[in-house]
Amino acid sequence: MTVTVAVEDPLQDDIRTLIAELNAVLLELTPPEYCSHLTVEQMAEPGVTVWIAREAGRAIACGALKVHNAATGEVKRMYTQPALQGRGIGKIILERVIAKAQAEGLAELVLETGHQHPAAWAVYEQAGFARCGKVLDYPESDYSVFYRKAL
Repeated sequence: MTVTVAVEDPLQDDIRTLIAELNAVLLELTPPEYCSHLTVEQMAEPGVTVWIAREAGRAIACGALKVHNAATGEVKRMYTQPALQGRGIGKIILERVIAKAQAEGLAELVLETGHQHPAAWAVYEQAGFARCGKVLDYPESDYSVFYRKAL
């Protein structure tokens, strides 16, 4: 089946369900006090762009760009349903995030991901992100891995 990726309003019921799945997966790997999830409502705020991948009309993956200032954007809420991972869907979404950040004239993208997400690390590293020290206002944590990419 064909996968489509488009910017969408995250306040749709099926996207809320997808984000709830993402949160559940993350909470299995990271204690809640070390999770820094954007809520669906925060994802709908100005300065945040959300991409949704759909297959046969069903929301199957997501990712977002949160613009922090004129120079820095953050990759947020990257997720592909586990049964569909390995098909390059996350790579497509990340390419859209990077392209939007470049079009906005941002100088860099940063992100925080979990300490048990090697598949995500591979996607970020293949896209030119490099591990770095903590970014933005994230606390130092054994549960976090940080990345940065100059644009």
